Amino acid sequence: MAACVDKWPAAYPCRLPDKFYCALPDCTTTDRPVAPAPAASGSSGDYVWDALRAEAQDDADDEPLLRKFYHDLVLSRPSLEFALASLLAAKLCIPGALPQDQLRDLLAGALAAHPEAGRAARADLAAARDRDPACAKMVHCFLYYRGFLALQAHRAAHALWSDNRRAPALLLQSRASETAVVGYGVSILHAVTLGGTGKESGDRHPKVGDGVLIGAGASVLGNVHIGDGAEIGAGAIVLRDVADGTTAKPIIGKKAEPQRELPGVTMEQRWSD
Repeated sequence: MAACVDKWPAAYPCRLPDKFYCALPDCTTTDRPVAPAPAASGSSGDYVWDALRAEAQDDADDEPLLRKFYHDLVLSRPSLEFALASLLAAKLCIPGALPQDQLRDLLAGALAAHPEAGRAARADLAAARDRDPACAKMVHCFLYYRGFLALQAHRAAHALWSDNRRAPALLLQSRASETAVVGYGVSILHAVTLGGTGKESGDRHPKVGDGVLIGAGASVLGNVHIGDGAEIGAGAIVLRDVADGTTAKPIIGKKAEPQRELPGVTMEQRWSD
C-alpha cells in the first residue's frame, strides 16, 4: 500500500527516490514536491483523477475502438470514487441475486462515508505507476490490475465492517487476516501469505512496518514484527521478527542483513547479492 510520505518515520523521507511524490491532497510534506497541479482548463482540483481521465482520453483518441469503453468506465464518471464503485460492482455483482446498480450504490456509499479509502486508492494508483515498470499509466492500473481492484474491494469491505455492516462486508469476499497489520508504503508481490500458525487465537498475525518489500511467494507466519524498511526475499518463510532496515533471505541459516534504502519504494530485491 502506498501512503502519504509525511506519515512515515522521520528517518525515511531522505531515502525516498526523487521521483516519488505524495498523491494525497492533504499531505503536508514540505521537503519533497507534491504532485504537480493539473492544467486549469477542465480541472477538478483532484490531481490523480484529472491525470487518470487525461490518460483515458489519450487512449480513446488513439484507439477509436476503445472510445465507448473508456467513456463508460472513466470519462462519464463524476469522481474516482464513483468510477471505482461502478467498476467493482460490474465485477462483483451476482446476476439474479445482487444487481449491479444496487452493489454500485452500496460501494459508493461506503467510499463516500470513508474518504480515507479514496485517498488511499489515489496513493495506490500513483505507487503502481511509479514503482511498476510495466505500468505506463494510472488508468491501466485502474482498469486492468486485479491486485489494485482486490485491494479497493477490501477497503470498501473494511469501511462497511467499521460501520458495523458486517453482512455486506462479508459479501464482498475480500479478506485480510483478522489481526494482520500492514504499514505505509509497503509493496507486496504475488502469492504472499500473511498468516497465523496452528490453532492459536487472539493476536496471531504479522505486523508489517512502513516501507517494507515482501517478495513473491514469501510466507510470514505468526505474530511477528517486520521492521520498517525491511525486505523479505522471494520464497522466504519468516517465523520470527525481522529488524528495521534488514533483509530476510529465503535460505535456512542466513541472518537478516542491513538495508540502506526503502525496498518498498525502490522495488529492488537484493537478497541474492
